[in-house]
Amino acid sequence: MIHTVPLDGPPVSADRHHGEVTNTNLAPGSVWRLHHGDHEIARLTVTDNDWPWLRATVEALPGFEGFRPLFAEHEQAVEEEDWEQADLSYFRIRDALTMTFPDGSPVAEFLLHIHADDTAGWRWHDEPFDGR
Repeated sequence: MIHTVPLDGPPVSADRHHGEVTNTNLAPGSVWRLHHGDHEIARLTVTDNDWPWLRATVEALPGFEGFRPLFAEHEQAVEEEDWEQADLSYFRIRDALTMTFPDGSPVAEFLLHIHADDTAGWRWHDEPFDGR
């Protein structure tokens, strides 16, 4: 495992959520997956790593279209700075969907935006967020 020393704290390992170049999960072409229950409903192919955000193209699979309005609702709430509605739509997304890393392991927490042009941006964390 590679260790680096960030400017603001102790050394951290080059694990999944740190932006070191050696992390293949962040490399262009890596494919993250979005699931509803046991069904894969979208593939997110990384196009850019703008730490802490990843950018991707979205390949919608059967089952995804039912969630597209929820992502549009979330995007509109963010654009209008309606943070209460943005939180509500985020929780609805997280309650319904899960995400996996390219290796198939589960992503504990994520904030995912899927846009009308089938591009996406997201951030994630290895531990669930508190506060709900």
